[in-house]
Amino acid sequence: MYITITPQKLGGTYSQSSADFVGYLEKENQGLEQEKMEHFFNQYTDNISAEVVVKDIDGNGGKLKKTEPKFYSITVSPSQYELKRLQNHSEDLKKYTRELMKDYVASFNREINGCPIRIDDIKYYAKIEHQRTFKGTDIQIKENQPYATKILQLKNEIRGIQNGTVKGNIKSKKREIIKLEREAPNQQEGKRIVQGMPKAGNQSHIHIIVSRKDASNTFSLSPGSKHKASEVEMHGKQVKRGFDRDKFFDSAEKTFDKTFSYHRNFAETYQARKDFIKNPKIYFSALMKLPTNEKALAFKIMGKAGIPMMPRIPVTQAQLAMRIFKQLRRGAEVAIKSSSIGI
Repeated sequence: MYITITPQKLGGTYSQSSADFVGYLEKENQGLEQEKMEHFFNQYTDNISAEVVVKDIDGNGGKLKKTEPKFYSITVSPSQYELKRLQNHSEDLKKYTRELMKDYVASFNREINGCPIRIDDIKYYAKIEHQRTFKGTDIQIKENQPYATKILQLKNEIRGIQNGTVKGNIKSKKREIIKLEREAPNQQEGKRIVQGMPKAGNQSHIHIIVSRKDASNTFSLSPGSKHKASEVEMHGKQVKRGFDRDKFFDSAEKTFDKTFSYHRNFAETYQARKDFIKNPKIYFSALMKLPTNEKALAFKIMGKAGIPMMPRIPVTQAQLAMRIFKQLRRGAEVAIKSSSIGI
């Protein structure tokens, strides 16, 4: 499970309205028949139109400054292993979203009218998507970039030869392009992975747009708060504040596991990924203590997801972890090969 929480983009060319973001989430519906479209939904209602979402989110930003986000975007991306557990991706992910948002409100250290925040206190809309494309930030694109640069240069040289501005052998340059296409390290279905290419396999995921203000348009609820849990004096009263992201991410996993009777491997847990960042030695020590089959599956998951498994890991820590990983893996080869799960 990979979850990101992103504030509304403001300033420059970005609009104060949620219309652009909502329009972006409608991209998969283009050209589809009505019954095949994925519509917005909230805690109680399905088939909500994009127009209603924009109107409701834009109209719920009372007293917020232009420099403050009016909404947050939550993206929930289950792994291939998690998706395999689902029977109906659209309906199951919709069910999960409604349970997940209960975890979301429970992660706020806030009260409204003296009571803990409830699901009815927030305003959100969600949408299921089933496709993803490779972006410039993906590791596959970055690793293929030197080949892409050389291929582009060769194509420009071919155009120059065709226009008569430079001399050269077109056939030899085309052969070189074919060679580079094959040698690029990241391929999908026999083709070099390029930016904008649809990702293969099951790519179902959830987009959630949640208003910064509560449903009454009175209180500000920011999941981007720097505080997990604290109190501050405001207008002569002690007011609770904060959002516990660790609690939210951990609860999101537990809710998925409970909802779909999913047995989560060590390598898939949020706590394990945190340990990988903070203390790789502890992470790999715990990994090596797993039963053989669990250990084998953990290595398989890590290999598919790529190490590191979380973004923004300090380079030095990641390099250290990779060295430890290679050393420990050599020692675990026999145990892994003897298991029923291949790498």
